[in-house]
Amino acid sequence: MKKFHFILAYVLFAFLFYAFIQPKVDSEIYDPTGIVAPNAKLEMLGEGYSFTEGPAVDKEGNVFFTDQPNDKIIQWSAKTGAFTTFSTNSGGRANGMYFDAAGNLITCADMEGEIWRIDKKGNHKVIAKNYEGKILNGPNDLWINPKNGGIYITDPRYARDYWSSDDPRRLGMEQGGAYLYYLSPNSKTLKRLDENLIEPNGIVGSPDGKKLYVGNIKPDVTYVYDILKDGSLSNRQVFCKMKTDGMTIDEQGNVYLTNSLGVTAFNQKGERIFNVPTGEGWTANVVFGGKNRDLLFITAMGRVYGLKMKVKGVVK
Repeated sequence: MKKFHFILAYVLFAFLFYAFIQPKVDSEIYDPTGIVAPNAKLEMLGEGYSFTEGPAVDKEGNVFFTDQPNDKIIQWSAKTGAFTTFSTNSGGRANGMYFDAAGNLITCADMEGEIWRIDKKGNHKVIAKNYEGKILNGPNDLWINPKNGGIYITDPRYARDYWSSDDPRRLGMEQGGAYLYYLSPNSKTLKRLDENLIEPNGIVGSPDGKKLYVGNIKPDVTYVYDILKDGSLSNRQVFCKMKTDGMTIDEQGNVYLTNSLGVTAFNQKGERIFNVPTGEGWTANVVFGGKNRDLLFITAMGRVYGLKMKVKGVVK
């Protein structure tokens, strides 16, 4: 009888431990406001890449992303789900990307510290390559204002082993710091904006072109600015206390951030309303893709993921 009681007590303890005491891995989707499609689950769409980054969506809902170490731009078809190589010359291991109104792919060409415009045939043109005669640190991410075509660019410095031996960036920041820039709609003038940033990274703006969100890796904070008519910024405020690598926004104005926690969304008040962990060590970037722009397309390490949503991305 004592043996029976011991076994019963052990079973009860084990049940209580696994049900209530043992720390649980946050593997579930956090969605208190119901922005995820019913019964939707995170799905792996593709794998086998070295490091995925910079997803950008075209007018048909196709998503283009980079396999950065391999200097490739990959296209995911919204119609078939197939993957094809769009370009094997992405602008020197391109990072952030965005489509302009004409259907050109604008890329942060990291290797040479440039911004490229790539047409539908893969031909490119350098539209920005330095500021006041000095090379940029390594443009990381960008957002194009739909109202006037002006481009906002983050420019932190991440030392790359593929920079040439005589690259001045190996010795430090040519610009003296990591800044936020604005490239005029005609791509003729590059203007430095906020000079009081440490490591700006992810960036996105509101659909009406009135707000700009800029995330950091250091410190752990994302800012929001008012966009003025001439493209300059004012009224910088803390939007949320979370760092981010990449960003996107939905039709409701919810802002999505990526980091080691996966993808986290905040409403316009800066309140956390959503999280989906990817299970990867780092989640780099995110965009809304698919024919209806309701697929949250996520780049994370060597894979890309998708999650069906009830909200949609901003349709251009």
